[in-house]
Amino acid sequence: MKRITPCLWFDDRAEEAARLYTSIFRNSKIGRVTRYGKEGREIHGRPEGSVMTVEFELDGQPFTALNGGPAFTFNEAVSFQVHCETQEELDYYWEKLSDGGDERAQQCGWLKDRYGVSWQIVPAMLPAMLTDPHSAKSQNVMKALLGMKKLDVAALEDAYENP
Repeated sequence: MKRITPCLWFDDRAEEAARLYTSIFRNSKIGRVTRYGKEGREIHGRPEGSVMTVEFELDGQPFTALNGGPAFTFNEAVSFQVHCETQEELDYYWEKLSDGGDERAQQCGWLKDRYGVSWQIVPAMLPAMLTDPHSAKSQNVMKALLGMKKLDVAALEDAYENP
């Protein structure tokens, strides 16, 4: 077990979300599922036998999904970055994760999925472009980035090569 495992708080769709995410990412799987017992019904109002937590992995990274009720919801303060090597890979994750999500939240490679979880779908080379010591190149990439929803690898490369 890894030392740090993100725990995602859902109202009541933890298992559904874990199944969707593991269907999208390679090298992924569902692990243990725990269920509410009698105490869960009494303390949290959850039906006995309903899913409490789902352990899952996405590309080898462990996560836990918790059905904790409606007290908390996701926001952009926490997001998950998906680093992509090609435009095709970027397009794949963008399409799969944004399906049913909040279109208004899509900007600069960020999206919200159908559960309200924020994701950043970015080209793997973007950090190097943005930190290039040649200021005109990095600033031109930033300008191009700020005008995009889904990121365009070719347009970012062009902005980098032609400041």
